[in-house]
Amino acid sequence: MIYENIAGLIQQGIEVKLIEPKDTIYVQNQVMNLLHLESFPDNVDSSTADSIPNILEKIIDYAIAYHVIDDVFDDKEILSANIMNCFVARPSVVEATFNKKYKQSPVAATDYFYNLSKNSNYIQLNRIRKNISFKADTAYGQMDITINLSKPEKDPEQIKREREMKQTGNYPNCLLCIENEGYAGRTGYPARSNHRIIKVPLLDENWYLQYSPYVYYNEHSILLAENHRNMKIDKHTFARLLTFTEKFPHYMIGSNADLPIVGGSILSHDHYQAGRYEFAMANAEQAFSFSLSSYPEIDATVLKWPLSVIRLKGNTIDSITTAADHILQTWKRYSDEHSNIIAFTDQTPHNTITPIARNRDGVFELDLVLRNNRTSEEHPQGIFHPHEDVHHIKKENIGLIEVMGLAVLPPRLKDELADIKKYLMDDPSAIETHHLAWAEWMKQKYGTVTDPKQVDTILQEELGKKFVKVLEDAGVFKERAAFERFIEKINK
Repeated sequence: MIYENIAGLIQQGIEVKLIEPKDTIYVQNQVMNLLHLESFPDNVDSSTADSIPNILEKIIDYAIAYHVIDDVFDDKEILSANIMNCFVARPSVVEATFNKKYKQSPVAATDYFYNLSKNSNYIQLNRIRKNISFKADTAYGQMDITINLSKPEKDPEQIKREREMKQTGNYPNCLLCIENEGYAGRTGYPARSNHRIIKVPLLDENWYLQYSPYVYYNEHSILLAENHRNMKIDKHTFARLLTFTEKFPHYMIGSNADLPIVGGSILSHDHYQAGRYEFAMANAEQAFSFSLSSYPEIDATVLKWPLSVIRLKGNTIDSITTAADHILQTWKRYSDEHSNIIAFTDQTPHNTITPIARNRDGVFELDLVLRNNRTSEEHPQGIFHPHEDVHHIKKENIGLIEVMGLAVLPPRLKDELADIKKYLMDDPSAIETHHLAWAEWMKQKYGTVTDPKQVDTILQEELGKKFVKVLEDAGVFKERAAFERFIEKINK
């Protein structure tokens, strides 16, 4: 079947416009070489009719069966990426096509690049489909809940290889460096042969657009700095985010905070996350409005949201950037012991901001989410971090995606929730100790439920409430009066 699978992969590549019919023999020969095939039949009876990811999996199975590669995670990843790289144009061609389509419209450009990233199997569609995702109604709107099952587990041989491996270099410096484009991969470092990035000039710097291989929302993209440097939130950050929405008004874009605990998983490379998706936070109601005495042209509001958020609206990037920087500088020095907020411990800063930018029909919008990363004896993982009572659901950092209303929950919950479901239906079950109090509370509230769909609805609703509590823990101002004290400081 290997010849039918190769022929099917090529046919699919033509259909999704990765390659042209003229490229057939070239691509066929390239794939044959990777699979150590010395010839190809003159006539293949049929070609495999399936999706690119599915055909690719069949080809990898052949490669293992015929000892082209070992049945090891990284070997499979590297060969998959190398095969699909035969179908993807060189970076200069991809970028030229993107820029040509951008002249038609920004949407045409991103549509082209997103489809390329999916069709080339850089975006791992088969794995993403494994995620459990649903929406939960809350007091703050419909939150997105995802149990992340897309990241594959490493096999024992892979783990053994990584333990035995001697680190001989640091190229690329990290997973977000531009040097990842086309990188073949190695033991312990992902294959990126089929990876492409697009240069996007912002202010006086080159930044690069790519899509996340494990997209959490529609067109989940990453904008990364050309140079490997630490994350930093400053006036330039706000200007870049807003300028990006001017170039791509159909995309929102935001940045993780730049401090541990409240920041994202990668603080060593300056980057942002963008996409064509409307999070619950984008439609959050207004809690109250206020005036910025030095910036009367800016519309300022506090959002009704579990975290503490100031939204700025205006018609010019410069005015919003200047106002946002004033708020940032005030916040970085701000302390309010009644609210457990202290700006510094000796020379260590605690206050920073998670910013999110949008362009709504030419009106620029910048959300400033106030963050603080202090710890205490009572809350050693963070005062404004998920507290211990919700750790059974989520105890990881609250980054940009969660801030906007999308919960990325750990894969362990799939089986753990299944046990809780059995318990609520009076079926034999073994509930994890950390869930026991929650499960007993639900049993008392809802009683025994016999309809499996009704139990699913209950669990989804209660998970949504838990996620809201996670976000409320991360909010720095629990009362309006505390928020108003900070606003008074801004206007002094």
